[in-house]
Amino acid sequence: MGIVKASDEAIRAAAEHLRAGRLVAFPTETVYGLGADAANGKAVAAIFATKGRPAFNPLIVHVADVGQAGEHAELTVLARRLIDDFWPGPLTLVLERREGSPISDLVTGGLTTLAVRAPDHPVARALLKATDRPLAAPSANRSGRVSPTQAAHVLADLGDAVAMILDGGPTAHGLESTVVDARGDVPVLLRPGAVTVETIEAVLGHPVVRATIDAERPNAPGQLASHYAPDARVRLEATEVRDGEALLAFGADVPPAHGPVINLSPTGDLTEAAANLFAALRALDASGADTIAVMPIPDVGLGEAINDRLRRAAAPRGRPAKSRSD
Repeated sequence: MGIVKASDEAIRAAAEHLRAGRLVAFPTETVYGLGADAANGKAVAAIFATKGRPAFNPLIVHVADVGQAGEHAELTVLARRLIDDFWPGPLTLVLERREGSPISDLVTGGLTTLAVRAPDHPVARALLKATDRPLAAPSANRSGRVSPTQAAHVLADLGDAVAMILDGGPTAHGLESTVVDARGDVPVLLRPGAVTVETIEAVLGHPVVRATIDAERPNAPGQLASHYAPDARVRLEATEVRDGEALLAFGADVPPAHGPVINLSPTGDLTEAAANLFAALRALDASGADTIAVMPIPDVGLGEAINDRLRRAAAPRGRPAKSRSD
C-alpha cells in the first residue's frame, strides 16, 4: 500500500492490519517505528526478518499509558516517578516482565526484562488506542542503518515489506528515546536519547548511573557497536575536509569544502542538530561521497545522544566500538 497520510480512516485501517498480524510503520516523536502486535509471535518474527535484525537484540514495546504498561511490566517506585514526569514522551523504561504477560518472548531477546514507553505523538497514540494492544516497534529501517525521520525514509529502506506506512510528517526530536533501567532505586542509563541525562537528574534530584555496555550482548535496543550507519564511512572530530568527502557541519565556523555540506545547526543549537541528524546523514550518503566528515559536537545535553549515534555510525562494521563508559 505504500505511504498513506495519517487520517482517522488510515489509522483505523492500520489498526486492522496490526490486529491481523501484519506490519505497519508509523510516526512517533522520536523516529518512525515498525509496529507489530507485541503478543503475536509470528508478527514480531516478521519485524526481525524485515529489518534483518539480530534475534538477541530486544525491542521496545509501545503502550498507550501507565495502566497498559503495568499489565506487562513490574512498575517500581522509581518507574512510576519517571512515568509521572516523562510520559507520554521519549523515555523508555526497562523493567521486570510481569509473570503471565502475553508479550512474545521474541520481544525480550531472551531476557527477563521488558522495555516499555508511551509515545507522545498524536498518530502513534491514536494507533495504539485503535489497535487496543501493545505494539513492538523498533525503528522502521534495515537493521544497523540510519534511523528514519520521514515516511519516505521508511519506503526507501523497507519498500513493500510493510502493509502500510502512516505519514505523519517529519519527526520532532529526530533521535530515539532515552533508555533507562528503572528496576531498582537508582536509574541506570542504557542508551542516551531525546531526554537528556541532565533533565532526568534535575527531576529526580540525584545522579543517573551510566551502565557499562556489552555491544555483543545488548540488554536494551540501540546498543550494538555498529549502528545507525550509512553506506559511506564516517570520520569524526573533523576540523578539515579532505578531497572527496562530504561534510556534516555544526555551528558557524565551517571549514572549506569542495563536496556536499549539510549544517546540523548553524547557530550551534543541539536540539536543532538532533532533529536534523538522521535526515542529514541519509542525504549526504545519497550524494555518493565515500566518506562523511563530521565536525566536533559538544558532548553535553543532547550532544551526548548525538555523539553516541555518530560513534556507532563510525564504528568498524562487525567490530565492537568503545562506549562512553570504557
